Formats: sequence, structure tokens, C-alpha cells
Amino acid sequence: MQDISDDILKQASKGDIQAFEEIYKAFSGFVYSSAFRISGNSEDAQEITQDVFFTAYKSLKEFRAESKLSTWLYRIAVNKALNFQRKKKLNQWLSLDFLLENKPDEIPHSPAYNPLKELEKSELERIVQKAINTLPDNQRVAIILSRYEALPYEEIAKIMKCSISSVESYLFRAKQNLSKKLIDY
Repeated sequence: MQDISDDILKQASKGDIQAFEEIYKAFSGFVYSSAFRISGNSEDAQEITQDVFFTAYKSLKEFRAESKLSTWLYRIAVNKALNFQRKKKLNQWLSLDFLLENKPDEIPHSPAYNPLKELEKSELERIVQKAINTLPDNQRVAIILSRYEALPYEEIAKIMKCSISSVESYLFRAKQNLSKKLIDY
């Protein structure tokens, strides 16, 4: 994720489409990733990502730069994803698209590709994602931002609008709950 200059940010907040495209290019990947981790579905994550950037475009002039732009976008993404999930009442399974995705270095018919290992890995990913989806919202968001997005606790606290000790507590409880749910695996 690259930084955005203050110039681009100012231009975008004045409605400059090209400047906003720079913001989109810089941050759309991590917004999508966060939305995907929360929703568990690539199509939903694409829709959420579009909604996040539509909202950001409309609200950019209100961004006060009290936090980093990435923190502000994460906060929008988390809220949009949670609201989307509540409205749609997603079932807790991952989409088939996710299970069928190939990793670039593990293309079928290559020596590194092992179908049985891939099936086991996909099944384990599905089970872990299903367990994560059953966590309370605060625990789920904290574990996703920490584990999958590799954000520091300070950044997670800003995104979740809570204290660092609350983030630590959410993560501790999430790990406890996950260990109970995944004890057989």
C-alpha cells in the first residue's frame, strides 16, 4: 500500500477524479481484502469495495486528517462490510469461487501442485473461516485486521474506535473462542 501525497488528497477532496483514482489505486486492494475477510465472499467484497470508495469520494472533503487516510478507509470498509453482512444475512460458508482459486505457484499440472494437499488446505481454510464468521463482530474484526491484514494494535484501535487494551481483549477472547471451536482440527 503506497502513501498518497497531500496534494493528491487536496485535489481529490475538491472533486478531481484523476486524483481520486490515485487514491483508489493505492488503497483498493486492502479495502477489498478486508471486505473479503469479513464477508467471506468475493462478489460481496467487490460490491462493498465499490460502496466504500463511493462513500469516500462523497465524504473526502470532510476528512480532517486526524488519522491516516488508510485508517479512515479501513473504518469505512469495516462498517460497510458488517452492515452489508447484517443486511444480507450471509450464510457462514465461503463462496465456491474462493475454494476453487489457484495459487500462482501451484497451478494444476505443475510439479508443485498436489490436489489432495490443496483439498485439505481448502477444507481447513473453509473451517477456519466458518469459525471466524461465528465470532462476535468486535472479535471477528480484530482478528481479521490483526491476523490477515497484519495491522498493529494502535491502527486496529483507531479503526475500531476503541482502546488498545480493548483490541488486546478482543483478540484474546477471539483466540480462546477459535481454539474451542477448532479443537478437533
